[in-house]
Amino acid sequence: MSMLSKLRLITVDVTGTLIAYKGQLGDYYCMAAKSIGLPCPDYNRVHEGFKLAYTEMARKHPCFGFAEKIPNIVWWKTRIYATFGSAAPYSIFPDSQPFLRWLRGEKDITVGIVSNAEYRYQDGSEWDFGVFSGLEGIEKPDPKMYEIALERAGNIAPEEALHIGDSMRKDYLPAKAVGMHALLLDRFNTPDAENWKESGATVLPDLVAVKSWLSSEQNDG
Repeated sequence: MSMLSKLRLITVDVTGTLIAYKGQLGDYYCMAAKSIGLPCPDYNRVHEGFKLAYTEMARKHPCFGFAEKIPNIVWWKTRIYATFGSAAPYSIFPDSQPFLRWLRGEKDITVGIVSNAEYRYQDGSEWDFGVFSGLEGIEKPDPKMYEIALERAGNIAPEEALHIGDSMRKDYLPAKAVGMHALLLDRFNTPDAENWKESGATVLPDLVAVKSWLSSEQNDG
């Protein structure tokens, strides 16, 4: 019996699993600044500054300010929001769309997204539902994100669900904590991958390998 035949729900992470950023984030913030006449002499400093600022904002206002109901749109931010709300900064991995379409073509499989994002990935043409931190008021690695996914899929039993992601802390461990199956993608040969494998996690290089793993009759899950 294949792993796929045991499942009714498959949830997938977004960044690092389905898509990746093109280049440095600082490039896009500099482009936004220049578009309104502001100077941006050092792209690397902007990139590093973004990471520090994002970490601090996430600490002070988690889940994109969900609890404080911080407004999304302020005029000068609109340019940045529009850029990151479009496909421009992102590169979709070539195996992502075929994999999602294959899953949705399988009988009795529901496909969900579980992401620490707000709502810019809500184009649901390739999945059935999404659980987004900016809309739920919680974020991974909170296991509640995965409990919500199980509920939203129709109260599916966790042993009939699988989560696919690229983070041991945010994807694998919280999904396993609620009783789901889980596996990790190692698209970029991360140094942590060997430790993941030694801990007992299933680690695969891409979604083509995931499809084979799910379909294999020798796979006992």
